[in-house]
Amino acid sequence: MTNHDQFYIGGKWVKPGNRERLDVINPATEEAIATISLGTQEDVDQAVITARDAFETFSQTSRKERLDLLKAIAVVYERRMEEMAETISHEMGAPANLAHKAHAPAGLGHLMAMIDVLKEFEFEEQIGTTQVVKEPIGVCGMITPWNWPINQITCKVIPALAAGCTMILKPSEIAPLSGMLFAEILDEAGVPAGVFNLINGDGPGVGTAISSHPDIDMVTFTGSTRAGIDVALKAAPSVKRVAQELGGKSANILLDDVNWEQAVSAGAIGCFGNTGQTCVAPTRMLVPHDKMDEAAKIASAAAENFKVGDPASEGTQMGPAVSLAQWEKIQNLIQVGIDEGAELVAGGVGKPDGLNRGYYVRPTVFARVKNDMTIAREEIFGPVLSIIGYGDEDDAISIANDTIYGLAGNVSSSDHDRACRVARQIRAGRIIVNYAGPDRMAPFGGYKRSGNGREWGRFGLEDFLEIKSIVGHNPG
Repeated sequence: MTNHDQFYIGGKWVKPGNRERLDVINPATEEAIATISLGTQEDVDQAVITARDAFETFSQTSRKERLDLLKAIAVVYERRMEEMAETISHEMGAPANLAHKAHAPAGLGHLMAMIDVLKEFEFEEQIGTTQVVKEPIGVCGMITPWNWPINQITCKVIPALAAGCTMILKPSEIAPLSGMLFAEILDEAGVPAGVFNLINGDGPGVGTAISSHPDIDMVTFTGSTRAGIDVALKAAPSVKRVAQELGGKSANILLDDVNWEQAVSAGAIGCFGNTGQTCVAPTRMLVPHDKMDEAAKIASAAAENFKVGDPASEGTQMGPAVSLAQWEKIQNLIQVGIDEGAELVAGGVGKPDGLNRGYYVRPTVFARVKNDMTIAREEIFGPVLSIIGYGDEDDAISIANDTIYGLAGNVSSSDHDRACRVARQIRAGRIIVNYAGPDRMAPFGGYKRSGNGREWGRFGLEDFLEIKSIVGHNPG
């Protein structure tokens, strides 16, 4: 077991004053793989002082200087990307194939996208006699989750660096090792001292200290809607900017003209990927009432053929849930689905056969789910698919929008224009048409209780900028 008891503050690894420690558990083995320190208000105070001092100079750097810095980070990140993948697999249970092909490359993807954005981004604009200037907002607090750890870290840290901000990062205490490795990468790449700081800790400790700190100008948070509300309340007295990417309960509308085998299988696999621990997972599959039996049969087969097991084993498609608490939450909600009368067609409570150690979950499919059932309303954050029947296209749209969330959605049809027309009517921030792949230049974020602000591409950069008007500026 490795001890990671230091924090990265002011360009150095420093020991915290607090002696409280927390074990990092490998969810596949239920054994501790590292020990971290839990930070305090005093640690945050020190990091904020350091970040404010660094902001004085870093905010004045040129576009070229920040571009050179991002390019240097990309070089080091690419060299250590395999190490990053292995770290993520061990700390949160992602299958090795997923960690190497999706998790770790996501960090490099955000880096390369932001380099392209920064090359062309207009920081100044003349409007009449006024010069409009976009300036870095200041010191940023960043609170990131465990489910896609380096993806969420880089889509906050990299645009903040591009904008000229300084920052304090609190990665999830459940999966903190990838964040610490990223700090090493930034240090090796030459990020100036004090620009990036990392403090480990839990929400009540470090998270609260960050969101409520009067000298932090912005807090950006990714996590549950419940925790996001708390962050916003803590931030309100200092009127700091709050950007949030919160929960979701995404609808996957399969219109009546799809290839059912392909569309249902792809939707089920999309729900089960990353053990269902993805905020945009298509967990509500909407199908015409007369296609319910066919869809249930196809989804059930997809669940039964989805290989669950050791993340290190070749061919594993789904590893464990991230923690015992998460495993218990998923089990409880599966049982609620059964108790409320949804038709269980695959999976169910308990662990998969032969997997007695580790927080493994059975890929689960419910058919004939009603949209007012708990499993259709609450974000389960596990591999649980609810198939809901609809009458016509308008009914499907109504069901899709009947949720407190609005993060994402999917629409599939053999008629592309029809799918796009339906997509426009879904009240969510990102709608995927016919299972298109991700676009890191496009904005990512939600409506309603799925958050505010946008990440990725130029939209992510703009979230870290203030807008100033210099009235009476007449360029010569």
